[in-house]
Amino acid sequence: MLIHTSIEQKLLQAFQPVFLDVINESHMHSVAPGSESHFKVVIVTPAFDGMRLLQRHRAVNSVVAEELAEKIHALALHTYTPSEWYEYYAEKPPVSPKCFGGSKKDAKALG
Repeated sequence: MLIHTSIEQKLLQAFQPVFLDVINESHMHSVAPGSESHFKVVIVTPAFDGMRLLQRHRAVNSVVAEELAEKIHALALHTYTPSEWYEYYAEKPPVSPKCFGGSKKDAKALG
């Protein structure tokens, strides 16, 4: 099973979100084509009502702990309650920052 699919299924089951987007951002980093190492998750669920940001992130991380431990290098989380989402981001989801990491090819060229 693809890592993307595994993350999506686990989050759907655990949180019953009103909005979920699992985005493979590996192509934005210095990895092989087709990699599944860098993901962004945008999740909107009433389950986050009353939770602080750190609690939300811990809750998501616990659901995808296996993927984080064994398969994923980076996971960007954007966690919202429905009211936060509709007030701030429904029209335009947050954008991930650009990767500043170098590639192995760059290091060889400098050496």
